[in-house]
Amino acid sequence: MLDPVTRPPGSLALRCSQALLSPWSRLSLLAVMLLSAVTAVLLYEPQRLLAEGWPPQVAGAGAVVLFGCAYGLCTAAFVPRPILNLAAGALFGVQAGLVAAVVGTVLGAGISFTLGRVLGQDALRPLLRGRWLRAADGQLSRHGFRSMLAIRLFPGVPFAAANYCAAVSRMRYTPFLLATGLGSIPNTAAYVIAGAEASSPSSPAFLISTGFIVVTGVAGAAVAWRKRHRLRPAETPAAGTAGVRTEDRTPSPV
Repeated sequence: MLDPVTRPPGSLALRCSQALLSPWSRLSLLAVMLLSAVTAVLLYEPQRLLAEGWPPQVAGAGAVVLFGCAYGLCTAAFVPRPILNLAAGALFGVQAGLVAAVVGTVLGAGISFTLGRVLGQDALRPLLRGRWLRAADGQLSRHGFRSMLAIRLFPGVPFAAANYCAAVSRMRYTPFLLATGLGSIPNTAAYVIAGAEASSPSSPAFLISTGFIVVTGVAGAAVAWRKRHRLRPAETPAAGTAGVRTEDRTPSPV
């Protein structure tokens, strides 16, 4: 055994680096980053875009690209997507607004997924001991694409929460991003159209888009309620009865 005098000179640096890169240190860094992002959102209030509009010095395709990048960062910081979707339609119209919103949606989902996977997965996976948590983790890990597609098509689960839950599971990047992009189009388009037609609330486009938003919200709640039993794990046999056949437990006639 090495005494303190003969200890290798790099051992202290090695222990410090291991402590800084430990799962709980990375999770703490993630928490600090998210708290800082939320604080920045509260200070700068991106929802003011609905009232004040886009800065006039930024226009054209550059404005759409910049809005898409800002959209992605805001969604990673828990800004509600409906506000950003309405702003995209109000600022850029239906076509350009939809492109900016969908690109921003995928970008924000990718940012959240990467942060959760790199900084949070190792610390949080050992905590998945609850029955519902294990079942949700198994569903996302085994049926990632269709599970995430259903979550995006039928709103109800908060966008950022779904991103970080998927990151903690064993779901892969490609099905996650593909399901997010495809599944987010219908609901995003409805909000973008509503934002573009907000000045004409009696127009057919506005009425149809708002009706679609209401219907999908109700449908999502109904589907989640009816299919909730799929997340319930199978009942485990009671202690002392495992491996005993049914006929062996039937009382014999007297």
